[in-house]
Formats: sequence, structure tokens, C-alpha cells
Amino acid sequence: MSSTTYIPRAKKQYAEEIAPALKEKFGFSSSMRVPSLKKICINHGIGDAVADKKLIDHSLSELAAITGQKAVPCLSKKDISNFKLRKGVPIGTKVTLRGNKMYEFLDRLVAVALPRTRDFRGINRNAFDGRGNYTLGIKEHIIFPEIDIDKINGIHGMDITFVTTAQNNEESFELLKAFGLPFKAK
Repeated sequence: MSSTTYIPRAKKQYAEEIAPALKEKFGFSSSMRVPSLKKICINHGIGDAVADKKLIDHSLSELAAITGQKAVPCLSKKDISNFKLRKGVPIGTKVTLRGNKMYEFLDRLVAVALPRTRDFRGINRNAFDGRGNYTLGIKEHIIFPEIDIDKINGIHGMDITFVTTAQNNEESFELLKAFGLPFKAK
């Protein structure tokens, strides 16, 4: 009896199609030089959490449902009196995805969540940081099918950062475009 191990669709696509195509396009001599996805970081900042502590708990459960991994709270680093903020108070949540969960999330983001965005015309091409990383801002977290609209406290945004091994923006752009991220036309 052979035991088959599960390989996410995006991971298989990278190994069989994307990596060889990028190696040929950029003329890399080594397959280790081909850019790859290292991790996906998802941040969910909640400014109203200073007044209502339950918002953090809701955000933790929502991020865990979206990603399939436990989220952790982000604590404030200093006191800011104008915002009634004290050091060490939770003001957001975050998750870092690696491995198979990262590829599963990427696949669901491209195939299911982004097409559900209202008035969607593609994602911004100018959100690269110069070192091969890309940050995507989402205004409504309800685009994910894991979120039950009847049980949410409010609509929040989130930042999704794709951390790659690419050396520059062009390599990172080609990698993410090959994964199916729908960038706007110039």
C-alpha cells in the first residue's frame, strides 16, 4: 500500500511550470537562483481595540478561520496619550504562513477571495518594496468565504505581505503574476 502525500496545487504549479519558466526568462544558470515564495504575513490592525477588548478575540478567530492557523495578538510598543494607548495593549492580530498552508492560502486568495471583491479591476502594481516583497491591502475582510457575515462585529481591512527570495521588483512581479495574482494593466 503506497501512502500519497498531499501537495497543494500552487506548490505543484511552482515546481512544474513557474520555476522552469522563470529560470528560462531571466537566464539563471542555477535553479537555486529562481525566485520563490518564502512566507505570507497577514496583519489585521484594529484601532478600536483600545476601547473594546473583545474586538481582538473576534479578529483572532476570524484570522484563524481564514488562514487555518492560529493568529497572535500584536501589542503596542509605546504609550500614546492622544490615542489613549498604553504600552503592551493588544491593537491588532497577525499570522505568518509558510509551507503548504502558505500555498493553500495563496490559491484561495487568487481563486476565490479576490474575485469576490466589489468593483475589482486588479491589484496595484506599485506596492513592491524594492527587495522583491509585495504588500496587498484589502479593505474588507468579508471577501473570504470562511467569514460568516451574520457573525461579524464590523468590516475591517488587512495587509497581506508576500515575502519572496527575488532580488528585485521585476523578478517578484513575474513570480506573483505566474501564481495568478491579477495585477492591473499599466
